Amino acid sequence: MRAGQEKSPAHERIAKVIARAGLCSRREAEAWIAAGRVAVNGEIVASPARNVTTADRIAVDGRELPQRERTRLFLYHKPRGLLTAHADPGGRPTIFSALPKGLPRLISVGRLDINTEGLLLLTNDGSLARVLELPATGWLRRYRVRAYGRATQEQLEGLRPGITIDGIRYGPIEARLERAQGSNVWLEARETPPGPGAVRAPRARDEGKRKHRRADSERRGGPELARREKRRGWRGRGARGERR
Repeated sequence: MRAGQEKSPAHERIAKVIARAGLCSRREAEAWIAAGRVAVNGEIVASPARNVTTADRIAVDGRELPQRERTRLFLYHKPRGLLTAHADPGGRPTIFSALPKGLPRLISVGRLDINTEGLLLLTNDGSLARVLELPATGWLRRYRVRAYGRATQEQLEGLRPGITIDGIRYGPIEARLERAQGSNVWLEARETPPGPGAVRAPRARDEGKRKHRRADSERRGGPELARREKRRGWRGRGARGERR
């Protein structure tokens, strides 16, 4: 089979072609190339800058690329307790092991922590996944948060102009106190477009950013964030484990 991408235009970067075949993201494809796992016409490729055409035969780990499928995008309501990964050395269950059989190989658009539930996008197109993850795409995230401790709306208003943690400037966050019960509070938070020199607000999928958020919470005398639900663009959501 000729490279598995007959509909691809001529002269494309090999990492992009591999990503579009649904095997991985473009960044992962570049790492595979650097590791010597990719061959073109039987010869190992040394540079991710290599251009290929539909006449080239591309193989990863000795297996030719699969026939390119049409791009598909799934909405998946991730339940708590599943890892956003294809495999886990510790044997923990993953979202991909929980998906029905017969689906194409899918890639997650971003990640959600193992104890976080919410909307997660899955696609068979690595290039699309990369585009959707870029801050320039402009998708704003919305979270529902249960936090341990107490917080007031006045404290939450301090997040509106953005925050600086360890020298990194994060963009504005709009947070609304929904209710308080015992030692817990429930919040709804969403990102707003960052200003000049700012990066996007800390996200639930980044373990390092979770530590930053916790540190900031302690500095403000606020609660420790514990649980988040994430949405991307849609307010509705399906049942846990449901895909669309």
